[in-house]
Amino acid sequence: MMRNCVLYLLLPLLALLSSCDLEKDIDVSLPAYAPQLVVECYLEPGKQMRATVLESSGYFEEPNPPVVPDAIVYITSPSGKRVQLKYKPVMVKSTGRFYTHTSSEVMTGKPGDIYQMEVVDGRGRKVTGFTKIHSKVNIEEVEWRFNDKDEALLITTFQDAPHTPNYYRYMTHIDSLSGGSDRDFVTSDDLTDGKRVSLGSSYKYAEGDTLIVTLYHIEKQYYDFLASVSDAKNANGNPFAQPSQIKSSLEGGIGIFTNLAFDRKTVVIRK
Repeated sequence: MMRNCVLYLLLPLLALLSSCDLEKDIDVSLPAYAPQLVVECYLEPGKQMRATVLESSGYFEEPNPPVVPDAIVYITSPSGKRVQLKYKPVMVKSTGRFYTHTSSEVMTGKPGDIYQMEVVDGRGRKVTGFTKIHSKVNIEEVEWRFNDKDEALLITTFQDAPHTPNYYRYMTHIDSLSGGSDRDFVTSDDLTDGKRVSLGSSYKYAEGDTLIVTLYHIEKQYYDFLASVSDAKNANGNPFAQPSQIKSSLEGGIGIFTNLAFDRKTVVIRK
Protein backbone atom coordinates (compact mmCIF):
# COMPACT_ATOMS: atom_id res chain seq x y z
CA MET A 1 0.00 0.00 0.00
CA MET A 2 2.80 2.38 0.94
CA ARG A 3 4.57 1.54 -2.31
CA ASN A 4 1.49 2.49 -4.35
CA CYS A 5 1.12 5.77 -2.48
CA VAL A 6 4.72 6.72 -3.23
CA LEU A 7 4.21 5.86 -6.89
CA TYR A 8 1.11 8.07 -7.11
CA LEU A 9 3.04 10.95 -5.56
CA LEU A 10 5.93 10.56 -7.98
CA LEU A 11 3.82 10.42 -11.17
CA PRO A 12 2.99 14.17 -11.28
CA LEU A 13 6.67 14.98 -10.67
CA LEU A 14 7.78 12.67 -13.45
CA ALA A 15 5.23 14.21 -15.83
CA LEU A 16 6.48 17.71 -14.97
CA LEU A 17 10.10 16.74 -15.56
CA SER A 18 9.22 15.10 -18.88
CA SER A 19 7.38 18.18 -20.09
CA CYS A 20 10.34 20.37 -19.16
CA ASP A 21 12.60 18.21 -21.30
CA LEU A 22 10.34 18.84 -24.31
CA GLU A 23 10.62 22.63 -24.11
CA LYS A 24 13.44 24.27 -25.96
CA ASP A 25 13.96 27.88 -26.98
CA ILE A 26 15.07 28.35 -30.57
CA ASP A 27 16.41 31.63 -31.93
CA VAL A 28 15.44 32.18 -35.56
CA SER A 29 17.40 34.70 -37.59
CA LEU A 30 15.05 36.42 -40.01
CA PRO A 31 16.46 38.13 -43.10
CA ALA A 32 16.10 41.90 -43.31
CA TYR A 33 12.81 42.85 -44.96
CA ALA A 34 13.01 45.04 -48.08
CA PRO A 35 9.85 47.20 -48.32
CA GLN A 36 8.07 47.18 -51.66
CA LEU A 37 5.77 49.66 -53.34
CA VAL A 38 2.11 48.69 -52.97
CA VAL A 39 -0.09 50.14 -55.72
CA GLU A 40 -3.82 50.04 -56.42
CA CYS A 41 -5.28 51.83 -59.43
CA TYR A 42 -8.76 51.37 -60.91
CA LEU A 43 -9.66 53.18 -64.12
CA GLU A 44 -13.30 54.07 -64.65
CA PRO A 45 -14.62 55.72 -67.87
CA GLY A 46 -15.69 59.31 -67.29
CA LYS A 47 -13.93 59.56 -63.92
CA GLN A 48 -10.62 61.09 -62.82
CA MET A 49 -7.69 58.69 -62.82
CA ARG A 50 -6.75 57.88 -59.22
CA ALA A 51 -4.22 55.62 -57.57
CA THR A 52 -3.06 54.64 -54.09
CA VAL A 53 0.67 54.20 -53.54
CA LEU A 54 1.89 52.86 -50.19
CA GLU A 55 4.87 50.91 -48.92
CA SER A 56 4.75 47.39 -47.53
CA SER A 57 6.01 46.61 -44.05
CA GLY A 58 7.41 43.53 -42.33
CA TYR A 59 5.25 41.08 -40.38
CA PHE A 60 6.45 42.33 -36.99
CA GLU A 61 6.33 46.03 -37.89
CA GLU A 62 3.47 48.49 -37.49
CA PRO A 63 0.40 47.30 -39.48
CA ASN A 64 -0.26 50.64 -41.21
CA PRO A 65 1.74 50.90 -44.46
CA PRO A 66 3.23 54.40 -44.88
CA VAL A 67 2.45 56.66 -47.82
CA VAL A 68 5.18 57.48 -50.33
CA PRO A 69 5.06 61.26 -50.99
CA ASP A 70 7.88 61.22 -53.55
CA ALA A 71 6.22 58.54 -55.70
CA ILE A 72 5.25 59.68 -59.20
CA VAL A 73 2.44 57.94 -61.08
CA TYR A 74 2.10 58.01 -64.88
CA ILE A 75 -0.74 56.54 -66.93
CA THR A 76 -0.35 56.22 -70.68
CA SER A 77 -3.40 56.02 -72.96
CA PRO A 78 -3.64 53.99 -76.21
CA SER A 79 -2.86 57.18 -78.15
CA GLY A 80 0.46 57.48 -76.34
CA LYS A 81 -0.55 60.43 -74.15
CA ARG A 82 1.23 60.22 -70.80
CA VAL A 83 -0.66 61.71 -67.86
CA GLN A 84 1.00 62.36 -64.49
CA LEU A 85 -1.13 61.89 -61.38
CA LYS A 86 -0.41 64.43 -58.65
CA TYR A 87 0.25 63.49 -55.02
CA LYS A 88 -2.92 64.65 -53.29
CA PRO A 89 -4.20 62.29 -50.57
CA VAL A 90 -7.99 62.26 -50.36
CA MET A 91 -10.76 60.12 -48.87
CA VAL A 92 -13.87 59.82 -51.07
CA LYS A 93 -16.83 59.84 -48.69
CA SER A 94 -19.31 58.23 -51.09
CA THR A 95 -17.24 55.04 -51.37
CA GLY A 96 -14.95 55.22 -48.34
CA ARG A 97 -11.90 54.70 -50.57
CA PHE A 98 -8.54 56.42 -49.92
CA TYR A 99 -6.32 57.69 -52.77
CA THR A 100 -2.87 59.26 -52.74
CA HIS A 101 -2.61 60.38 -56.38
CA THR A 102 -5.18 61.99 -58.70
CA SER A 103 -5.21 63.37 -62.25
CA SER A 104 -7.10 66.43 -63.46
CA GLU A 105 -8.14 64.52 -66.57
CA VAL A 106 -10.80 61.84 -66.88
CA MET A 107 -10.40 58.42 -68.46
CA THR A 108 -12.09 58.18 -71.86
CA GLY A 109 -11.09 54.68 -72.93
CA LYS A 110 -13.31 52.32 -74.88
CA PRO A 111 -13.61 48.52 -74.57
CA GLY A 112 -10.49 46.93 -76.02
CA ASP A 113 -8.19 49.90 -75.30
CA ILE A 114 -5.01 49.14 -73.38
CA TYR A 115 -3.65 51.53 -70.75
CA GLN A 116 -0.22 51.36 -69.14
CA MET A 117 0.87 52.52 -65.69
CA GLU A 118 4.30 53.38 -64.33
CA VAL A 119 5.18 54.30 -60.74
CA VAL A 120 8.65 55.51 -59.69
CA ASP A 121 9.92 56.90 -56.41
CA GLY A 122 13.00 58.64 -55.01
CA ARG A 123 14.67 55.36 -54.07
CA GLY A 124 14.73 54.22 -57.68
CA ARG A 125 11.95 51.67 -57.31
CA LYS A 126 9.76 51.18 -60.37
CA VAL A 127 6.38 49.47 -60.76
CA THR A 128 4.64 48.84 -64.08
CA GLY A 129 1.36 47.33 -65.20
CA PHE A 130 -1.29 47.37 -67.90
CA THR A 131 -5.05 46.94 -68.22
CA LYS A 132 -7.40 46.23 -71.11
CA ILE A 133 -10.70 48.10 -70.89
CA HIS A 134 -13.68 45.76 -70.54
CA SER A 135 -17.27 46.24 -71.62
CA LYS A 136 -20.13 46.47 -69.15
CA VAL A 137 -22.36 43.42 -68.67
CA ASN A 138 -25.91 44.53 -67.93
CA ILE A 139 -27.94 43.28 -65.00
CA GLU A 140 -31.13 41.98 -66.59
CA GLU A 141 -33.19 41.56 -63.45
CA VAL A 142 -33.05 41.91 -59.68
CA GLU A 143 -35.84 40.13 -57.84
CA TRP A 144 -36.59 38.82 -54.37
CA ARG A 145 -38.75 36.19 -52.76
CA PHE A 146 -40.14 35.93 -49.23
CA ASN A 147 -40.44 32.81 -47.11
CA ASP A 148 -43.11 32.18 -44.47
CA LYS A 149 -40.98 34.04 -41.89
CA ASP A 150 -41.07 37.31 -43.89
CA GLU A 151 -37.39 36.89 -44.81
CA ALA A 152 -36.39 37.65 -48.39
CA LEU A 153 -33.70 36.24 -50.65
CA LEU A 154 -32.19 38.20 -53.54
CA ILE A 155 -31.70 36.92 -57.11
CA THR A 156 -29.64 38.85 -59.68
CA THR A 157 -29.68 37.71 -63.32
CA PHE A 158 -27.45 38.55 -66.29
CA GLN A 159 -26.47 37.09 -69.68
CA ASP A 160 -22.95 35.75 -70.14
CA ALA A 161 -21.28 36.32 -73.52
CA PRO A 162 -20.52 33.00 -75.27
CA HIS A 163 -17.21 31.61 -76.58
CA THR A 164 -14.98 33.85 -74.44
CA PRO A 165 -13.67 33.53 -70.87
CA ASN A 166 -15.46 35.98 -68.59
CA TYR A 167 -14.89 36.88 -64.95
CA TYR A 168 -17.20 38.74 -62.59
CA ARG A 169 -17.27 40.40 -59.21
CA TYR A 170 -20.68 40.58 -57.54
CA MET A 171 -21.33 42.93 -54.64
CA THR A 172 -24.32 44.06 -52.61
CA HIS A 173 -24.42 46.94 -50.16
CA ILE A 174 -27.14 47.95 -47.74
CA ASP A 175 -28.15 51.64 -47.89
CA SER A 176 -24.75 53.04 -48.95
CA LEU A 177 -21.53 52.21 -50.80
CA SER A 178 -19.43 53.86 -48.10
CA GLY A 179 -19.85 51.04 -45.60
CA GLY A 180 -18.68 47.47 -45.88
CA SER A 181 -20.34 45.25 -48.46
CA ASP A 182 -23.08 42.83 -47.51
CA ARG A 183 -21.90 40.31 -50.11
CA ASP A 184 -18.71 40.25 -52.17
CA PHE A 185 -17.39 37.37 -54.28
CA VAL A 186 -15.82 36.62 -57.65
CA THR A 187 -16.88 34.00 -60.16
CA SER A 188 -16.08 32.85 -63.70
CA ASP A 189 -18.14 31.45 -66.57
CA ASP A 190 -16.28 28.13 -66.65
CA LEU A 191 -19.59 26.30 -66.13
CA THR A 192 -21.97 28.96 -67.48
CA ASP A 193 -20.45 30.03 -70.80
CA GLY A 194 -23.10 31.74 -72.92
CA LYS A 195 -25.85 31.06 -70.39
CA ARG A 196 -28.26 33.24 -68.47
CA VAL A 197 -26.76 33.35 -64.99
CA SER A 198 -28.59 33.90 -61.69
CA LEU A 199 -26.73 34.75 -58.49
CA GLY A 200 -28.73 34.25 -55.30
CA SER A 201 -28.50 34.84 -51.57
CA SER A 202 -29.91 33.21 -48.48
CA TYR A 203 -33.11 34.43 -46.79
CA LYS A 204 -31.51 37.35 -44.96
CA TYR A 205 -33.31 40.55 -45.98
CA ALA A 206 -36.37 42.27 -44.56
CA GLU A 207 -39.13 44.36 -46.10
CA GLY A 208 -37.94 47.94 -46.51
CA ASP A 209 -34.23 47.10 -46.93
CA THR A 210 -32.50 49.23 -49.59
CA LEU A 211 -29.93 47.18 -51.52
CA ILE A 212 -27.31 48.42 -53.98
CA VAL A 213 -26.42 45.61 -56.39
CA THR A 214 -23.26 45.84 -58.52
CA LEU A 215 -22.01 43.44 -61.21
CA TYR A 216 -18.42 44.02 -62.35
CA HIS A 217 -17.08 42.51 -65.58
CA ILE A 218 -13.43 42.06 -64.60
CA GLU A 219 -10.09 41.01 -66.06
CA LYS A 220 -8.52 37.64 -65.30
CA GLN A 221 -5.69 39.41 -63.47
CA TYR A 222 -8.17 41.17 -61.19
CA TYR A 223 -10.05 37.91 -60.61
CA ASP A 224 -6.79 36.22 -59.54
CA PHE A 225 -5.84 39.19 -57.35
CA LEU A 226 -9.17 39.24 -55.49
CA ALA A 227 -9.21 35.46 -55.04
CA SER A 228 -5.67 35.51 -53.61
CA VAL A 229 -6.53 38.38 -51.23
CA SER A 230 -9.51 36.37 -49.96
CA ASP A 231 -7.34 33.27 -49.47
CA ALA A 232 -4.71 35.31 -47.59
CA LYS A 233 -7.36 36.76 -45.25
CA ASN A 234 -8.76 33.30 -44.56
CA ALA A 235 -5.29 31.91 -43.83
CA ASN A 236 -4.26 34.73 -41.49
CA GLY A 237 -4.20 33.39 -37.95
CA ASN A 238 -5.52 29.98 -39.01
CA PRO A 239 -2.99 27.25 -38.10
CA PHE A 240 -4.73 24.75 -40.38
CA ALA A 241 -4.79 26.93 -43.52
CA GLN A 242 -2.13 26.91 -46.21
CA PRO A 243 -0.25 30.25 -46.38
CA SER A 244 -1.34 32.22 -49.44
CA GLN A 245 0.59 34.75 -51.50
CA ILE A 246 -1.07 37.76 -53.13
CA LYS A 247 -1.20 37.36 -56.93
CA SER A 248 -0.12 40.79 -58.09
CA SER A 249 -0.70 42.05 -61.63
CA LEU A 250 2.28 44.42 -61.35
CA GLU A 251 5.97 44.13 -62.16
CA GLY A 252 8.35 45.48 -59.52
CA GLY A 253 5.79 45.78 -56.73
CA ILE A 254 2.59 44.48 -55.18
CA GLY A 255 -0.97 45.36 -56.14
CA ILE A 256 -3.36 45.75 -59.02
CA PHE A 257 -3.87 48.00 -62.04
CA THR A 258 -7.21 47.35 -63.71
CA ASN A 259 -10.42 48.98 -64.93
CA LEU A 260 -13.95 48.97 -63.55
CA ALA A 261 -16.73 48.11 -66.00
CA PHE A 262 -19.96 47.57 -64.10
CA ASP A 263 -23.73 47.81 -63.99
CA ARG A 264 -25.46 48.86 -60.77
CA LYS A 265 -29.05 48.82 -59.59
CA THR A 266 -30.68 50.01 -56.37
CA VAL A 267 -33.79 48.19 -55.14
CA VAL A 268 -36.05 48.42 -52.11
CA ILE A 269 -37.40 45.11 -50.83
CA ARG A 270 -41.20 45.18 -50.95
CA LYS A 271 -43.86 42.53 -50.69
